[in-house]
Amino acid sequence: MKAKPLGPIPAGYDVKDGELAIGGMTARALVAKAGRTPVFVYSREHLTQRAADLRAALPANIHLNYAIKANPFAPLLQHMAQLVDGFDIASAGELVMAQDAGLDPEQISFAGPGKRDAELEAAIAAGVTLNLESENEAQRALAIGARLGIAPRLAIRVNPDFELRGSGMKMGGGAKPFGIDQHRVPALARQILASDAQWCGLHIFTGSQALGAEALIEAQGNVLDLADQLSDQIGAPLPKLNMGGGFGIPYFHGDEPVDTRAIGAALQTRMDALPANLADTYFCIELGRHLVGEAGVYLAEIIDRKESHGVVYLVTDGGLHHQLAASGNFGTVVRRNYPSAIATRFDAEPEEIANIVGCLCTPLDRLADNGAFPRADVGDLVAVFCAGAYGATSSPANFLGHGPAAEILV
Repeated sequence: MKAKPLGPIPAGYDVKDGELAIGGMTARALVAKAGRTPVFVYSREHLTQRAADLRAALPANIHLNYAIKANPFAPLLQHMAQLVDGFDIASAGELVMAQDAGLDPEQISFAGPGKRDAELEAAIAAGVTLNLESENEAQRALAIGARLGIAPRLAIRVNPDFELRGSGMKMGGGAKPFGIDQHRVPALARQILASDAQWCGLHIFTGSQALGAEALIEAQGNVLDLADQLSDQIGAPLPKLNMGGGFGIPYFHGDEPVDTRAIGAALQTRMDALPANLADTYFCIELGRHLVGEAGVYLAEIIDRKESHGVVYLVTDGGLHHQLAASGNFGTVVRRNYPSAIATRFDAEPEEIANIVGCLCTPLDRLADNGAFPRADVGDLVAVFCAGAYGATSSPANFLGHGPAAEILV
């Protein structure tokens, strides 16, 4: 049987006493600290380094926003508050998480279709910027602001006519539930400017999980051109532009990291020649998985080793209920292997082809198919990398009643 390639393990992970080490602690020590398996382990060092690398690559006037939906773990949020300039939320629940983490409401923006009146009211009362997704939402926000006696902070999320080429999920271009079609934006913006609300600019998000620098450079250029065009049609300079994000991370064999330095150089060229409408604009990019994805590792214990028709299965106490994306059930058309390893034999050479599966009663519960691994037995630990984003926060933790995994920041 030929081994199926595994995704690339991110740089920066160490070996100690033959085991995977994070923050100077071995895999077994991390499990002991957490008190159980499975556990998501998030690395402060990785988070800090990624933010520093982005700061070095991007122009000085491009600010970093963290999209909380990627990972809302409270200790991680508190650490990110020291690294970024703002935060983006997508629900009232995330607003509470952000407030509990001590984040400044004026640094928070709220996007997402279908905001309920109670969510709008909570955001307006807190002083959060609303990225409006429809004219109806705008009218409700203005009415709630008037009732509360508070001038709401309002921006418009634009559904542009273009998209981000090569993105895993396209969030702009054509009919979309997200944002307001670009030709309808000027009229709504002028209404906001004529109201008692605070006009806070535009949010233009085109897609996510793109690795091609050329596509991202093209999209950012289109975003800047559109922002200038809309500002001209609105008849007022643009106070703020959230340019979206879209920077991906390598999950699969053959993926290459996005060239942030090339993106930064292209952005610097644009920043050096800004049109008058954007001369005093506050610019930010909104990133989730690119900031935190590679900083997380999911550890699960092998509780059974079995063979079926000559095929080896390593059965763990984890699975798709914690790592839906790694199982291939989170928008992947053709299932490919995430980066994974035997954490307790991290420096050992491959000896066999094995499947890593979870404990759920479904054939969908697979963490690695026919990967080349060192021989592993009951009690060994499996590591699934790139688990810092959309792992615990986007998986069906209550499926079959196994409950959530532990989480720690080290």
